Amino acid sequence: MKIIKYPHSCVMIETKGKRILIDPGNIGYKDEYFDEWNNVDVILVTHKHGDHCHKEILKELDVKIYSTKEVADSATELNIDIAKLGDTIHIGNVKVEVVDAQHGYLPVMKGRYPKEAVGYIIDDGNKRLYHTGDTICFENDYKADILLIGVSGRVTTTAFEASEFAKAVGAEIVIPIHMESPKHPVNAKDIEETFERENINYKALSTGEVYEA
Repeated sequence: MKIIKYPHSCVMIETKGKRILIDPGNIGYKDEYFDEWNNVDVILVTHKHGDHCHKEILKELDVKIYSTKEVADSATELNIDIAKLGDTIHIGNVKVEVVDAQHGYLPVMKGRYPKEAVGYIIDDGNKRLYHTGDTICFENDYKADILLIGVSGRVTTTAFEASEFAKAVGAEIVIPIHMESPKHPVNAKDIEETFERENINYKALSTGEVYEA
C-alpha cells in the first residue's frame, strides 16, 4: 500500500492496482494536481467543507465520487454516489468501509457545521488504513494498521487525543493530517514531542512525499 501526500488532509492511496483519492480540498491546490486527481479510480470525500471538497475542481474531473447525502445536497454540480454510515464500497479487490466521524464545533461555524461527516477504512487484505476525516475523539471499535488523523486541535483531535485514538484502534503508525490551514497554524514540534512522549510510531509527510506500508 502506497500513500501519497497532498496538502492538508488530501492523500492518494495506491493498492491492488487501484488509486483512491481522499479529501481533495482547496487548501494548497495547484493546477498540476488536476491530471493526477483525474487519473484515479475513485474519490472519497468525508464532509462538505471546502478544505476537503474542492467543488470547482471536482466538477471538472471524470471520476466517480463517493460522499454523504449532505455533500451531494450542498454540491449539486457534482455527481455523487451516496456513502452511508456502515456501507462497504468495493473497488476491485479493495474494500472501503464507511465509518463514523464526529466533527468538532466552533461558534464561527454556525450555519456551516456539517451534520454528516464520515471516515473511511481502506482494507486491501494486507493492511487497513483509516482516514478519519475531521473528528474529535469518540467511542468506537474500529481497527486499523495505519491511522491518518487530524491533529490541529481545531475541530479535530489534539496530538495527545490522536495518540489515545491511535492506541484504541491498534494503529502501527500514525500519519498526521489537517495541519496546513493558513488560518490555523499548528506547532509541529509540539505534535512530534507529544507523539514521542506517548510512544506513538508516526510519520509526518510533506506534500509530495510517499510512504509505503
